Amino acid sequence: MTGMKRAANTELAMPDMLRRFWVQVLLFLLAGAVSALALPPIGWWPVLGLTFSGILWIRDRRGPQRWRSDGLLGFSFGFGYFVVALHWIGVAFFVNADDYLWMMPFAVGGLAAFLALYWGLAFLLARWLSHSKRRLPVPAFLALPFALALMEILRGVLFTGFPWAAPGLVAEGMGGVLQFASIIGMWGLSFLVLLWAALPFALVHYWRTGLGLRIFVWLLIASLPVCWGWGEIRLRANPTSATADVRLRLVQPNLPQDDKWRDANARQIFEGLLAQSAQSTSKPPTHVIWPESSVPFLLDESPGALLAIGQMLGPNRILMAGSIRREPRTKDTSDQPYFTSVEVIDGAGTIGGVYDKWRLVPGGEFLPLAWLLEPLGFRKVVNLPEGFSAGPGPHSLEVPGAGLAGFLICYEAVFPDRLIQKGERPQWIINVTNDGWFGTSVGPWQHLAQVRMRSVEQGLPIARAANTGISAIFDPLGRIVAASRMSEKTVVDGILPKPLPATLFARFGIFASLSLMLLLVVVGSMLTWRNR
Repeated sequence: MTGMKRAANTELAMPDMLRRFWVQVLLFLLAGAVSALALPPIGWWPVLGLTFSGILWIRDRRGPQRWRSDGLLGFSFGFGYFVVALHWIGVAFFVNADDYLWMMPFAVGGLAAFLALYWGLAFLLARWLSHSKRRLPVPAFLALPFALALMEILRGVLFTGFPWAAPGLVAEGMGGVLQFASIIGMWGLSFLVLLWAALPFALVHYWRTGLGLRIFVWLLIASLPVCWGWGEIRLRANPTSATADVRLRLVQPNLPQDDKWRDANARQIFEGLLAQSAQSTSKPPTHVIWPESSVPFLLDESPGALLAIGQMLGPNRILMAGSIRREPRTKDTSDQPYFTSVEVIDGAGTIGGVYDKWRLVPGGEFLPLAWLLEPLGFRKVVNLPEGFSAGPGPHSLEVPGAGLAGFLICYEAVFPDRLIQKGERPQWIINVTNDGWFGTSVGPWQHLAQVRMRSVEQGLPIARAANTGISAIFDPLGRIVAASRMSEKTVVDGILPKPLPATLFARFGIFASLSLMLLLVVVGSMLTWRNR
């Protein structure tokens, strides 16, 4: 106990200005905004050590305060983070600006505020965990990363989930550290990234406490280069190898979003896709992938279009086309559900398999709390067709010549969980998307980074075809085999990499993340108790 008092006396006192609560709220808001710069594509991950340790220091120096004030500080930190991290969503409202632009500040600000509530609750949970009167208090530098990581898991699950901009995505810019996603996934990495960011505070705060706690802090500091080095070794030990006789072509038509759904452009768009798919090369592709909602009509109800596709493909090629479809086919179309799908088409123009998107975009493909928001004038951003329905869930399809494939349509790629139906582990994953809504903002880059994370988590190669944005082929360790540039009309030709055996995260999912988190929290709590 004497050592803890001595350590406290050596720490810097808080200036009088920082003792004012409104100043603290502004500082936490600013710290959250700066922290978002650690996300891709900027990737300034070292700033987290300043911002996160800074807010821990302010919380520690505040002394006993009302619990609700801690929650408000956490909300402020989260609001600053999510406004900057998700500002690119506002770009979508410039498409059909006359109808939607007025909703932009409500959508971006409202979403950031809703997500910040999770972080406000995390600050309250962290305060309870580290409360000095508890028998086994968790040290503050562990309690806050643990609480935030738990709330990140809930954020990805509750109310359909929205896990975009999770702190674990910062590992995208940390070299070999990203490979740890194969063990603990994005949520486990969220805990580690925040824990490492808290260590400058821990190093100063606990430098004269008990020996066990000091050793624990130094071991956590050493874990960063150890994880980084392990990841680099894993990359070198697993070179990319090709699946025999499978050559992919990803078609990126780069269609402006405001032109894509005009009926007058339908023939031109379809013929353009056929032309890009048929471009000559020294090694013709065996499998072609078109992006999400690739044509502005119902492909499976267009015999002429299917015939043209079959003629373009010939007998030895397969097309996976992002499309919109409806069912059942009856004369009364008023109540037929629409799906955004991927259809597997062979050289005879026959559709051999269909995957339907089952995770719909809130505010885009469906409107949350529609009973409340629609009377106020709010609408879905995507209104073509009039409404989308969710598919039955994840499942794999047999792609002739390329084995079993899993599917992720656009937004589905941001979720670490339930990518694959149990017992149906595929050999690769097909991701089709349309990032045209977000122009050349950071949104498409963040989307690409999350697809990369999925490949590392699952140990599976991913082929990603985008209408515009970035199309790419990833090997099962997240390395880019081939890719387009941002927003160009092009095709991406490349091999289909071989998969790896199921990773630890692929087998155990969230339990792998929680196991590491709980282990470190228990050890830290026991050492804190012994130190007292």
